Amino acid sequence: MAELITVNGRSYTWPRAPVVVVCIDGSEPAYMEQAVAGGHMPYLAKALERGADLRADCVVPTFTNPNNLSIVTGVPPRVHGICGNFFLDPKTGEEVMMNDPKFLRSSTIFKAFHDAGARVAIITAKDKLRKLLGHGLDYASGRAVCFSSEKANQTTLADNGVANAQAMVGLAIPDVYSAALSEFIFVAGVKLMRSMRPDLMYLSTTDYIQHKHAPGTPVANDFYAMLDRYWAELDGLGALLALTADHGMNAKHDAAGRPDVIYLQDLFDNLLGTGTTRVILPITDPYVAHHGALGSFATVYLPQGADRGPLIERVSQQPGIQKVYDRRDGCAAFELPEERLGDLIVISAQSTVLGTSAGQHDLSQLTEPLRSHGGVTEQRVPLIVTRPVDVPAGHRLRNFDVFDIALNHVH
Repeated sequence: MAELITVNGRSYTWPRAPVVVVCIDGSEPAYMEQAVAGGHMPYLAKALERGADLRADCVVPTFTNPNNLSIVTGVPPRVHGICGNFFLDPKTGEEVMMNDPKFLRSSTIFKAFHDAGARVAIITAKDKLRKLLGHGLDYASGRAVCFSSEKANQTTLADNGVANAQAMVGLAIPDVYSAALSEFIFVAGVKLMRSMRPDLMYLSTTDYIQHKHAPGTPVANDFYAMLDRYWAELDGLGALLALTADHGMNAKHDAAGRPDVIYLQDLFDNLLGTGTTRVILPITDPYVAHHGALGSFATVYLPQGADRGPLIERVSQQPGIQKVYDRRDGCAAFELPEERLGDLIVISAQSTVLGTSAGQHDLSQLTEPLRSHGGVTEQRVPLIVTRPVDVPAGHRLRNFDVFDIALNHVH
């Protein structure tokens, strides 16, 4: 094994103990702060006495796919190419999910370590991430496992490194809209830590709870108490834990509890004529019951020759809009690949979300007042390591620094 592994221009030290990185989907810092303060996370409270309780900025757009891929590559979307859950493929003109490895432009940390002989285990809640996270791993080696809770009953040795992961875990496949989908991950993680003892483990949850329950509420505290129990087990098995999030979460509704939505397609249709523009919502994925495909980041394709300046000024004046960027400026600000974004990037304010047209969003399944994400107001996330660390002063921490911190800066 090599002492240093270099991937995407960053070098990482070989782990001295199993390193478990956890991405807690939608976990703004207040969730763990309030759960610890309320006595719901005794393991984490104790671990923080010797570990590091840091804060970091995630990638904008603050959505699942771009941030998970930034975490596991150690670089921003400008490098790895995944800039949303959903995008307009410029090669085909079709709106597609960004979950195919063909859209990934760089190697993952997992592949680099695995190629050097490491044992790697990756478990994610929803299957939309699995192929991206596990891209390039050699499952025939016996040193790689990658599957989702959602489809754990469909795993094979050839495609996942484990035959019937559900049988290994010993639990029923949970509903995709449940806290149990995340708990399944941690049961599996503990079992694999005992049986496989991977050098690197990555556990990525779903934000179903965070979309529905604010920090400090009983349901949220119960969820974080569950996480705490499994983290204690992993620690007891000798693992070093590093915890971060792909994005935060905010209330996105008015005083009456109704979603506070700006329908951008309707707005641009009124400004430039129906059918002349195309609004893309990168939050879109197959699992929209808890957010209605409403987030705080959108990109807009304009007709050829459209004068962007007056449009930016006009849309920026709309109540609930935080900022509108020309593509070049927005991609420079957020380190995004220009060729995969529209002519404009629109970001809404903290309590507001962006939609396409009013008739295109089914909000009937929103059983609680809307909580969502996507903009810069959901950018601050935790970065916690359960051992003492030495972080260089003056460095702006990002969630995609988590492997660097865990592998290179632990005492």
